[in-house]
Order: sequence, then structure tokens, then C-alpha cells
Amino acid sequence: MKAEHKELIKELSALLKENNLHEIEYQENGVLLKVVGQVQAQAVPVVQPVAQSQQISADKPKEEKNILTSPMVGVVYLSPSPDAPAYVKVGDTVSVGQTICLVEAMKTFNPITAQKAGKIKAVLIDSGVPVEYNQPLFELE
Repeated sequence: MKAEHKELIKELSALLKENNLHEIEYQENGVLLKVVGQVQAQAVPVVQPVAQSQQISADKPKEEKNILTSPMVGVVYLSPSPDAPAYVKVGDTVSVGQTICLVEAMKTFNPITAQKAGKIKAVLIDSGVPVEYNQPLFELE
């Protein structure tokens, strides 16, 4: 194994632990590296069957048309730098394509844009925390 690959594996392992991820894949110049973390046993909650009359909301998925979500896994930042104001705050009106935050993935800051227009009703995440794919970030009115 090349020394550069060993160093990259160490970096990917650190990202895995730092962002509480289960696995990371990285591909460059025909080399694919996949780092998988340890799987920890978790208690599985016991779910009791629900009677047919109680399945009102189970048949219809929750409407989330007013939610802006993360298109990737990474660490979210609500402003371009620690001392700068947030891209958006509660009460701001956003348009489609407007930058609403950044997600850092693989040491790259990716601007995240609004998938739909509206007025920010709630900020659902804190700056500097890991986010998952499709995780809600903002709620629109």
C-alpha cells in the first residue's frame, strides 16, 4: 500500500469518527478507498401492532413540502465564516437557487441552495453539526 493511501485512510477514518458516520468512500485516479467504522450493537425498540382504526397517519406520508433539506452528508455551517452573519434567518424570504448554508464534505465547502421559495419559519439545525442526506435544515411558511 502506498504511503499516500495510508495517510488518506487516516484522514477518512478521522472524518468518519468526527462526523459520526458509518462509512466513507473516496475515489480518485481509478483508486477507490472505502473506510467502514465499527458497528455498535443498539437496542431495538419493540413496536406493538396498531389496530386498523388507529392507522390514520400511517397510510399518508407526512407532507414536507415546506422543508428545505440537505442534499449531502457533512457538517453544516449557517454562515460563510464564524464572524459573518447567517446566510438566512427566521423571517427572511428566500428564492429558488439562493444560498442558504454551507455543507463541508471531504474538506470542501459546498454551498447549499434553496430547493423552493418561501419565508423562513424555523432554522432546524445548529451551525457546526453533522447532517445526513435529506435531513431537514429549514422550515418555510
